[in-house]
Amino acid sequence: MYATMSERPAGKAMTRPRVSVRPGSRGVAESTKPDLRRVFELQGVGVTYSGVAAVREVSMDIYENEVTALIGPSGCGKSTLIRCLNRMNDLVADCEVVGKLHYQGEDLYGPNVDPVQVRKLIGMVFQKPNPFPKSIRDNVAFGPKMIGQEGDLDEVVERALRGAALWDEVKDRLDKSAFGLSGGQQQRLCIARCIAVEPEVILMDEPCSALDPISTGRIEDLMLELKEHYSIVIVTHNMQQAARVSDRTAFLMVEQSPDERASWGRVVEYDLTGKIFTNPADQRTEDYVSGKVG
Repeated sequence: MYATMSERPAGKAMTRPRVSVRPGSRGVAESTKPDLRRVFELQGVGVTYSGVAAVREVSMDIYENEVTALIGPSGCGKSTLIRCLNRMNDLVADCEVVGKLHYQGEDLYGPNVDPVQVRKLIGMVFQKPNPFPKSIRDNVAFGPKMIGQEGDLDEVVERALRGAALWDEVKDRLDKSAFGLSGGQQQRLCIARCIAVEPEVILMDEPCSALDPISTGRIEDLMLELKEHYSIVIVTHNMQQAARVSDRTAFLMVEQSPDERASWGRVVEYDLTGKIFTNPADQRTEDYVSGKVG
């Protein structure tokens, strides 16, 4: 496998053959397809900030070419958890990740793993659109230029914009400022910027929270298209959105210590989305998805 996360073979976005993962223990949500590969394997993952627990004991598998949703109330650790998947938490002072987190069978936090290479393979789209103060073309070409990606940049830009369902809307104004786009278009531009560097996984941290319903619908449609070529993990407060777009859903909630002086997030239940929303195994999950608690 790729000991430094930099040895993967070059390939075109959306056509790259997938890499199998080694055998290992399954999480709570079992695959319904025997040949479905696991992208991430989390076993007892926890996160602390300055020694204070934010997330504890998360064990779950995330599968290839699926949308996996993380839902739960504010403060339950959804964003903290998703940022573990591409080592974004490394950028936070005094943050420590414990437990085992394997990506494609490799220890994501192993001593020989380069976090910069990790973030090339595992892209991130943030809550609010954050285009660079550059043209549309330069926004998409920025990443490939920075990593010295081979190929014609114009082709890379077009491919990424088509992949983000934005090409037809912007092809005649590629040299115009990205700030001239609507909020929904800016978010799709950020998705195009992400896929331009040919990742294998796309992480989305509440990508629709700042968008109107029409733009949200377009992003959701795009997720369903993108999962044919990428594995996607999304954090969302919108349970209807999780039900519409995800294959599996993890419900997190806040737990408190007996003296109520400390609290942390923990996964209560993780299963196929249909089961989570229609027949959850845990009463706490049912209370949350039914709106009894929030």
